[in-house]
Formats: sequence, C-alpha cells, structure tokens
Amino acid sequence: MTQRLVLIAILVVQVLCTLFFVSDIAMTVLGLRSRPISWQVREYLELGAAIGLILGVVLGAVAIYSSLRRSKNAEKRLRAASGAFMEHMTERFESWGLTEAERDVALFAIKGLSTAEIAALRDTSEGTVKAQTNAIYRKAGVSGRPQLLSLFIDDLMDDQLFSELRVNKAG
Repeated sequence: MTQRLVLIAILVVQVLCTLFFVSDIAMTVLGLRSRPISWQVREYLELGAAIGLILGVVLGAVAIYSSLRRSKNAEKRLRAASGAFMEHMTERFESWGLTEAERDVALFAIKGLSTAEIAALRDTSEGTVKAQTNAIYRKAGVSGRPQLLSLFIDDLMDDQLFSELRVNKAG
C-alpha cells in the first residue's frame, strides 16, 4: 500500500510540474497573461517545477528498480516451488512403481496433453499410450486423468509440500 501511495505521489508531482510548464507556454503563445510576474518569482516557480520533475524521474527509477527486484524474487520462489513439485512428482512416480515410459506419459498427461499429442511426442501409437495411461491410473489408484491431476493438486494444497519448500529455502 505504501508503494502505491509513493507511485501516486510521484505521478501527481510530475503532472503538476508538467502542467506548470505547458500552461506557461500556452499562456505566452495565446497572450493570456494580463499581468507579468516578477522574474524572481518566475525563476523560483521554474526551479521548483524542474526539481519536481527530476525528483519524479529519480523516484520513478527507484520504483522500477524495486519492482524488478520483487519480480526477480518472485521468479526465484516460483522456480523453487516448481523444482519442489517436480521432486514430489518423481517421488510419487517411484512409489507407484512407474516405468520410465509411464513416467513420461504421466508427466505429459498431467501437463494436459491429449493421447494423440503424447503418442506423437513419444513416437508411439495411441494404443500404446492408452495402455500406459491405464497402467498409470491402476498403479496410482485412480480411475482417470482428472483424479490423477487431483492427487497432485491436493498435494500442492497440503502444508507438507510448502513446509518442505521452506526447509529447502532456509537450508
């Protein structure tokens, strides 16, 4: 929330300073100024507006840097979570006793590929992939792809996986 307020403040300062310069030029061009202001006041106003614009640029750069840093940290956490999830899937596949081919098929199925797409990627027939998926479902104790996927979604929602992630990150 604080960062949002800082960004709004930066925007307001830059808009006000820009309006000062633009309105000053527009008033001069259109001849709308009825009484000229003293050159000292004008210099102070221009100096204040210039400082405001410079401050806006500096604070904008700080905000961009902070945003990039947060984005990089989020990517790092996502990679860690992805690695932990892959590790968890591998453990599940091992505990079910899946063959290497079944592991590949299971991974593709979890990613949402169709039987035809899996067959094309593995350079096998759709019948072979169907037989392998049936073996996977049997070994996993599920009746189909939605239940297989549900097992992993349930695991993601389980605190155990998240606590493992925290332990891996701390260690």
